[in-house]
Amino acid sequence: MTEITTLSQFLSTANTQFQVYDMGRRVQNIDIMAFHQFENLTSPYPYPIQGHAQFAIVFWDVSQQHYIWFLKLALDERGLLSPAPRTQFIKMIIEALGRDPAKELSEAEQQKLANHPFAFKPSAEKLAQFNALVRKQLNGKASPQYEYAYQYLSGQVSAEKWQQVGLQGIADICVRANELDHLQQLINSFDYSAIEVQIALCQCLEHLTLESSLADKVFEQLLSTDKQNKLYFLRALASNDELSQQAISYLQQQGLLNAEALITIAARNWTALKHEQTRTIFLEALAKQEQQFFNQVFADIVAIPSLRPQILAELRNPNRSPQLASAIGGLFKVIKS
Repeated sequence: MTEITTLSQFLSTANTQFQVYDMGRRVQNIDIMAFHQFENLTSPYPYPIQGHAQFAIVFWDVSQQHYIWFLKLALDERGLLSPAPRTQFIKMIIEALGRDPAKELSEAEQQKLANHPFAFKPSAEKLAQFNALVRKQLNGKASPQYEYAYQYLSGQVSAEKWQQVGLQGIADICVRANELDHLQQLINSFDYSAIEVQIALCQCLEHLTLESSLADKVFEQLLSTDKQNKLYFLRALASNDELSQQAISYLQQQGLLNAEALITIAARNWTALKHEQTRTIFLEALAKQEQQFFNQVFADIVAIPSLRPQILAELRNPNRSPQLASAIGGLFKVIKS
């Protein structure tokens, strides 16, 4: 019998279909071919976060019953999968399920399988977005919260009744932005909805590719909202490099590129760092933080495959400030020690 060495092999052998979603930086599909390459150790994980790949696998068999695994697996210094934890997880599920991932388990067996060391629990915001995205992509119905969220965002309900709006309903609306009149509803809602609802909208929109009209509205709100809420709107611009760059420049001019803002950019708006001017703003602000913080954030962004060449090039940039040069020197000291 063929030895099973990858999750894809296990699921394919069991005659299931599956999809993979990144759950670390942004909730988004991972191309199956890219996932195969990652599992076969030929490509780094595309969206590493803090030295790990955090992803969800949704799989189903002919019964159309869906199952979900949330997995957090360690990566090596090149961003490649560390094989040992993956092998350990596969061994564990084969022991529990045989070669049938849809096998019915006792409550004790379910508990044991749910509490394995490679499981993680996504935040409520990511879970709502994930549920909405999976339902839509697998042609399922929106959640029961969808209807009230629709009524609130379309102005049929008083803005003061925001506490009755469920996060899941908001996520359902956001992933369906291109359906019905949802896009215009989302844009208009920023003019009258409670700030709590606007924040929830941003927490969903940060995972999606925004239409330009909606992105423009989000940017407009970032400029006008209170200082303590600006980063939510920055995160919501994650899919729009141009507006992310403008927002980062604006935050710098306002003296708001603090540690929290830098973490936000690294975690959500990292694609804006492909652009030299924005990258310089970010790294110079990062160099003003404590050395340990600089080291941690630098290590996190240099691990992103699409960003790695540009970030490494900054180590040899002759135009960097003395402060940034000093921070990079401090980073090398830690690496060598």
